Amino acid sequence: MATASTESRTPGLPQGLTVIIAGFLPILAIVSMFPAIPAIIGHFAPTDPTAGTKVPSMVTAPGLTIALVAMFAGLLVDRFGRRNLLLISTFFYGIVGTAPFFLESLDAIYASRLLLGLCEAAILTTINTLIADYWPDEGRRKWLTLQGLVGPALSSVMIFFAGTLAVWRWNGIFLLYLLALPIFAAMLRYMYEPASDATARQMLGMDEEGVAAPGFPWATMASIAGLTLFSSAIYYVFIVNGATVWTELGVSDPKSIGQITALPSLFILVGATLFWWVGKRGFGPHVQIAIFLGLLGAGLATMGLTSNWQGMIAGMALQQTGAGMAIPTLIAWAQSQLPYQHRGRGMGIWTATFFFGQFSSPLVVSALRGAMGTMQGAFLVAGIISVVGAGLLLVVLSRTSRKASLA
Repeated sequence: MATASTESRTPGLPQGLTVIIAGFLPILAIVSMFPAIPAIIGHFAPTDPTAGTKVPSMVTAPGLTIALVAMFAGLLVDRFGRRNLLLISTFFYGIVGTAPFFLESLDAIYASRLLLGLCEAAILTTINTLIADYWPDEGRRKWLTLQGLVGPALSSVMIFFAGTLAVWRWNGIFLLYLLALPIFAAMLRYMYEPASDATARQMLGMDEEGVAAPGFPWATMASIAGLTLFSSAIYYVFIVNGATVWTELGVSDPKSIGQITALPSLFILVGATLFWWVGKRGFGPHVQIAIFLGLLGAGLATMGLTSNWQGMIAGMALQQTGAGMAIPTLIAWAQSQLPYQHRGRGMGIWTATFFFGQFSSPLVVSALRGAMGTMQGAFLVAGIISVVGAGLLLVVLSRTSRKASLA
């Protein structure tokens, strides 16, 4: 007799918590590294004169891999299923992530970070796909909100432990990646292949009625990718360049910057809550997108115009609120636009464009800084572009939604 089919299973708390913790793994790959950068540079500097440049680049190397391969990870999700790819990528995340603890070559460590990006691309794409597969709109909003709240809290905890491990040993930080193994065990126990329609039909390219599935929605995906790329570039303006603005305002001590920005950084939690509240009030995705772009833009513009730290704090509060709302809004919007049979591929493209935005943002800001003469000037222009973009998107997407409802 066959075992109970996945169609009879209903996702609940175990699946939701596992998704949230698994979604933190790619964040861990970035936040855990920053306290260890000086120790790693100090270890390799005597033998490698490029260590000062190569080590910071090594930290963000997984992001470049994600941008290049996430689309292909999405194809694998749709072709071979969600659960198996998630299990494989999480297991090897733990192995590859921990490998630098046993390596003595900076080039070898750099290569391992690029390989880690392969695992992250698969994890991100699969997790975002599963959230849409497991839950309808209300459930997606709930778990994406919790993900937005839990992520910053876990980041703070990991940064604390990362600093302790970095003091103990220059490469002790890489032991944190062993956290992927108990997460893998939880996935093995609780995650299952979704069956919103029969897996066999999906493999045959058929829908629930047994007819040929429609082709990939390229027009819809183009709008998702374009908006995601724009939003990501705006999202990373402050993350990458905020310290430079503080320096222009006369605050250059890292400890002082950390103390001053501790409180406004918590507004990212306000943004995650705002995402949940706006969605629950019944506002469409075009309103949510306009709100977070408007908040990001208003915050950047405020930081661009201020002449003191108080104005910088006010700008950060606005920007961090928008940042807390941005990612869950973009993911939920993309998920709602993609049919099951193409959701993995679509979320792969979404992941790729988001990380291309991360890559392109510093280049765009650098060009704006050259044109304006200061980083504050670049922030002001970026903020205006974001606010104007929010207004245009609100008009365009509102008209599109109205036409769709009348059709």
